[in-house]
Amino acid sequence: MDRRNNTHVSDFILMGLTESEEIQLVLFIIFLIIYLISVLGNTGMILIIHLDLQLHSPMYFFLSHLSFLDISYSTVITPKTLHNLLTSMKHISYISCFTQMYFFAFLGVAECFLLSSMAYDRYVAICNPLHYPVVMSKRFCCSLIFGSYSIGFTNSMINVLFMSRLDFCDSNVIHHFFCDTSPILDLSCTDTRGVEIMIFIFAGSTLMVSLITISVSYLSILTTVLKITSTSGKRKAFSTCASHLLGVTIFYGTMIFTYLKPHRSYTLGKDQVASVFYTIVIPMLNPLIYSLRNKEVKSALKRLMRKRQDFRQLK
Repeated sequence: MDRRNNTHVSDFILMGLTESEEIQLVLFIIFLIIYLISVLGNTGMILIIHLDLQLHSPMYFFLSHLSFLDISYSTVITPKTLHNLLTSMKHISYISCFTQMYFFAFLGVAECFLLSSMAYDRYVAICNPLHYPVVMSKRFCCSLIFGSYSIGFTNSMINVLFMSRLDFCDSNVIHHFFCDTSPILDLSCTDTRGVEIMIFIFAGSTLMVSLITISVSYLSILTTVLKITSTSGKRKAFSTCASHLLGVTIFYGTMIFTYLKPHRSYTLGKDQVASVFYTIVIPMLNPLIYSLRNKEVKSALKRLMRKRQDFRQLK
């Protein structure tokens, strides 16, 4: 009976990144600036794609959803982190903790498969350009988006259901700045091997399937590009993939480092730095990567600014 009462703790305590008040204040300012840039940058990207007709193509359709995921992804974690950096009360309710964990996993898995869809889009555009309008139809693109969200929903639901079966009886202190799976597994007073195996299988299969799709797509692109005789043609082909490839490398690098290993090898310092990077920093980097390295986005922004100036002159 005692064990049953201890299974569902009323709340958890998020210890955060540091106990030093001075460092917490510095981190608050840095994270707030990053979060504002992330929200403004991704919102701006969505608006530019929506308002400029020349960007109404499959690639930018996927990019607008990537921006939406990045806003959501960052908002699930950052506001609570900012709040905890300013207050001594670092409690989070049991339901809120598992809700945060659910949406974090949902959005992360959805982004994995969205990046795979973007890689496939680049493969079709470069390797089969004549069939591109037929293959990457609006219906097919919407199906890929729906599939990404559906897989994310299912994967995160299974993850949370397994985690919710754990017993917590010794401590409710999470040595992390958000409710992630590894720190919560460490709190459980029951055998977590079965849950670990299931989470590893689902997380591993998600990363592997999406990574294989991306790898095969880019190997095919590389093979096709090497057959192009003109230097300008090769440069143009590589430039269309450079931004996506950079974004994929950063995102998957930190995800693999953090999650494709047993939770017992979780290290407080290294994993927290990696977590800060992919939960707070990467959502800010994506709009910079895809806009600063993309001539079409910069041209679209100039056209919108020109239209705004013309509209003001008419008034």
